[in-house]
Amino acid sequence: MLQSERLQTFIALGDFLRSAEAQPELTEIAHRAHARNNWFTVANSLNALSAIADEFLTAQKLTDWASSYRPEPDSPKQVGVVMAGNIPAVGFHDLLCVLMSGHTLLAKLSSQDFVLIHYLIQKIKEFNPAFDSLIVEAERLNAAEAYIATGSNNSARYFDYYFASKPHIIRKNRSSVALLIGEESDDELLKLDHDLSGYYGLGCRNVSTLLVPEGYDFTPLLRTLEPLAKRYLDNHKYQNNYDYNKSIYLINGVPHYDNGYLLVTENDALVSPISVVYYHTYQTQDDARDWLDAHKSQIQVVASAQGWLPGSVPFGRTQRPGLTDYADGIDTMAFLSKL
Repeated sequence: MLQSERLQTFIALGDFLRSAEAQPELTEIAHRAHARNNWFTVANSLNALSAIADEFLTAQKLTDWASSYRPEPDSPKQVGVVMAGNIPAVGFHDLLCVLMSGHTLLAKLSSQDFVLIHYLIQKIKEFNPAFDSLIVEAERLNAAEAYIATGSNNSARYFDYYFASKPHIIRKNRSSVALLIGEESDDELLKLDHDLSGYYGLGCRNVSTLLVPEGYDFTPLLRTLEPLAKRYLDNHKYQNNYDYNKSIYLINGVPHYDNGYLLVTENDALVSPISVVYYHTYQTQDDARDWLDAHKSQIQVVASAQGWLPGSVPFGRTQRPGLTDYADGIDTMAFLSKL
C-alpha cells in the first residue's frame, strides 16, 4: 500500500470522527468504554476522540507530518506495540505512526482501553480493507521484528530484558510540570485545570507538579478551581482517592491546601497520587529553568501561561498533543523509518 493510500485512509477517519452523523455512534462507543473502565467517562472518551480528529487527522497536518519522513520502508517490518491504557485512546498515536510508516502493526491492546482502540482499528479497516492484513490485535508479540512499549518503570525493566535483541522504544513513567510566576489571570488558572485534572490526572501529560515562586499565594488558584469540584467528585473512584489522600494528610499532619476536590502539598517527588498535585518552589526564574533542566528525563511536558517559557505549551494544552509531540521526546517516525 502506498503512502498516499494510507494518508487518504486516515484523512477519511478524521473526517468521519468530526462529522455530525458519527456522533451517535461515537457516543455509544464511549458508553461501552465507560462500562468497561469507570475512569473513562463518556465526556472524556468523546474528548479524546475529538482531540485525535482535530490534532492528528486533518488533511493538512497529516500531509505536512508525513512529508518529513520516508514515504515507504525498504522492507516492511512487523512492529509490536504494547499499548498503554491509562487514558482514553492513548495508544492511537503509536498505531498511526506504525501504519503511516508502512509497517505492519501487531498491537497488544490494554484491557483498560480495549473498546476505543479496537473501535478505531475496525473503522480503519472499514475505510480501507487493505489494512485487514496490516493490523493484527495480538496477545503475544513474539513475531514482531521491532517493538514499542509503554508502561511503568517496573514493566520497562521487563520490556528491556525481553526486547533487548530487537530494535525498540521503551517508555517509562513520566509526569508533567506547570511553571507559575504568580501573575497568572483567573482565566489562565482555569485553563490549568485541564492540565491538572483532565482525565482525572491519569496521563503522563497531566500536570502533577507546580513549580511556583517562594511565597506563592495558592488562594487565587484554589478559589478559581473550586467551582469545578462536582465535575470530578461525581466519579466515585476519584472521590474515594480524594477522601483517602485527605485523611492520610490530616492523620499524619502533612501541611496541605484543599479546595474540596484537589489537594496541594509540597513534595520533591514528580508523580503525585490521584486528586493530589505537588509543588516545588524556586527563587528566580533561572533557578526554575535549572530545576526543569535537571529533571527533564522525568518530565513529559512543561506548561506555562500562554506558553511564555520556550519549549513549553500554554495552559490547557498538555493533553492536546500534536503529531510531532512524541512521547519521551523520542521521534517514533524516525525510529520506524530506520527499520
